[in-house]
Amino acid sequence: MLAVNGALPSATPGYSAALCHLCHAQSHHLHNILLWAPFPLPMWAIGAIVVVVLALVCCMAFCIYKKCFNKGKKPKKVRERKGGRGRRKKDKDGEEGGEGEKKEEEEKEFFGKLEYTLDYNFTDNQLIVGILQAQDLAAMDMGGTSDPYVKVYMLPDKKKKFETKVQRKNLCPVFNETFTFKIPYSDLGGQTLVLQVFDFDRFGKHDLIGEIKIPMNTIDLGQPIHEWKDLAGGEKEEQEKLGDICISLRYVPTAGKLTVNIMEAKNLKKMDVGGLSDPFVKVVLQHNGKRLKKKKTSVKQNTLNPYFNESFSFEIPFSQIQKVQVLITVYDYDKLGSNDPIGKCWIGYGASGVGLRHWSDMLANPRRPVAQWHTLQPEEEVDAALKAPIR
Repeated sequence: MLAVNGALPSATPGYSAALCHLCHAQSHHLHNILLWAPFPLPMWAIGAIVVVVLALVCCMAFCIYKKCFNKGKKPKKVRERKGGRGRRKKDKDGEEGGEGEKKEEEEKEFFGKLEYTLDYNFTDNQLIVGILQAQDLAAMDMGGTSDPYVKVYMLPDKKKKFETKVQRKNLCPVFNETFTFKIPYSDLGGQTLVLQVFDFDRFGKHDLIGEIKIPMNTIDLGQPIHEWKDLAGGEKEEQEKLGDICISLRYVPTAGKLTVNIMEAKNLKKMDVGGLSDPFVKVVLQHNGKRLKKKKTSVKQNTLNPYFNESFSFEIPFSQIQKVQVLITVYDYDKLGSNDPIGKCWIGYGASGVGLRHWSDMLANPRRPVAQWHTLQPEEEVDAALKAPIR
């Protein structure tokens, strides 16, 4: 018999001859055994036994053959995984780097792209930003569309922010709007221009679709810039969340009556040691920057989600309504000291974004109350924006 616990034979023509010799020897040995059997066997039985023995020998030979030829090989799936790791390693070593970079680009998520222009007026120290259009924006709504608008501001100074008009249900919106920042050229180098595309939501938080950040020290403003750029999936600039307030506006042109209803607030900033606040709201009415009247709601004790539903009416002739500003400030009441401002928002003349849209919707729907949630901003930011020239 063949000893298989030694070294495996090589897969060569000589090895095939050895297998044939083995089969012949086994058959001859079996024939001798059958001849010396204590009783004679019929020829059909001898033939059957020979066939079985030959089958066993063939199975043994096949197993030895597979073991020789497949020694050291891994399953296909494992080999592919190892090959992938090898390519990544080569990328690190600088080999096949182009292929690795191409693969990364293919896997990169696409949020859309934005067309914009940049120009600098050296005479007036003005940076002029043009928001032209966007294409192939990510769909944020359930219906497979978005209501996009673009927010434009500078970092680290975020006091002046601009927003385009909302383009309803459009993944390829055209804006064609221009915004101007008055910044000395010598101060531009340390600033970054941020263009953020949002999906507008009247009753909830606006979702960031994508953004572009342009460090001013990386571009040449000696000549106008006009380009398309892919949106990056960055996150909205994180700032301390102060809360949101729901306000209803109603204007009756024939009576010259403006009604401001402070409905409720939610998720207000914790101002007290116990983790709560005692909020109330102050409403200030201004015309062309001049204060006319102010009103206050009642104080709601120990809550971050107060419900007010308090209305205030103001007499404003239709001829003056276009230049009216409504300033809303939420305070934390303090018995022993000064009341601390939690946050502020601004609706009406000179406002942008939600503040402007809410005012425009009110004027477009006379005699009908129009409700809108507003995100509270730091008081100093709103005051700085109010002092800025109205464009």
